[in-house]
Amino acid sequence: MTEEKKEKRLITLGKAVIDTEAQALNELAGRINSDFARACEFLLECEGRIVVLGMGKSGHIGGKIAATLASTGTPAFFVHPGEASHGDMGMITSSDVVLAISNSGETEEILILLPIIKRLAVPLISLTGNADSTLARAANVNLDVSVRQEACPLGLAPTSSTTTALAMGDALAIALLEERGFDADDFALSHPGGALGKKLLLRVSDVIHRDQEMPMVSDNTLLGDALVEMSAKGLGMTTVVDEEQKVLGIFTDGDLRRALDNGVDVHTAVMREVMTTGCRTIREEMLAAEALRMMQENRINALLVTDDDQTLIGVLNMHDLLRAGVI
Repeated sequence: MTEEKKEKRLITLGKAVIDTEAQALNELAGRINSDFARACEFLLECEGRIVVLGMGKSGHIGGKIAATLASTGTPAFFVHPGEASHGDMGMITSSDVVLAISNSGETEEILILLPIIKRLAVPLISLTGNADSTLARAANVNLDVSVRQEACPLGLAPTSSTTTALAMGDALAIALLEERGFDADDFALSHPGGALGKKLLLRVSDVIHRDQEMPMVSDNTLLGDALVEMSAKGLGMTTVVDEEQKVLGIFTDGDLRRALDNGVDVHTAVMREVMTTGCRTIREEMLAAEALRMMQENRINALLVTDDDQTLIGVLNMHDLLRAGVI
């Protein structure tokens, strides 16, 4: 087989998998019905946590579903059924809801737990590919995630079936998110270390330079002395303020280059002659992401942080936002 034919065959095989799984998902959409609504009601009424069970590939899908639920406002965790029968069932309380995933509905490690789940009197929601299976019949509500065929040509490797189970889990999580009114701020609280969390939680006050870290000069300071201040504070700029620390202007590395291009004498010029007035400012309670937006829109690398009276509170630059993970 030539390399060209081999490449075409691999592309054809890949597309066939996507087409098969896409068909399974299209058919799954038709099963979002009253059973799905009932399952959502059980989850919404849960006063404890959602306990997700699954073996093998279903276990991997269950772990992801539990993580998605937890990150979108529905407390959840995954329990391995094999470990559950050796002590981990103690993690399940009477205020929880169990979500069990098994394509066959006959997974032995899950079935052995059914009497204990029944004794705890907790609602059981199953995701199975067989509505007549033992697990489906034992559940308070069964969600049909059956597929016409696996994407695996041998019909052995869980492919389409795991995709539909994952999609059903996502559908549950997002339906609950919407019903609870879970918003971007709530999501950020669940992801404080992630990029979204930083964009939605980090304030300007968290990243600014204050007090002795702020480069400051007056408007009658010699340019040469201002350069010493800039060098000492290492922010590539200095603020220009009056005696009450109210902002008069800013002087940056860019202003220095322009001043030198215009033949300004570094030893005799004063700041009022070379500073930029009408500079951009921001309040410290604003989101750091808003500071980034202002910098990008105005093509600047620094912002002054002031109060309502234009009194200088702090300064920040693009590098501060980069170190904080906002960019």
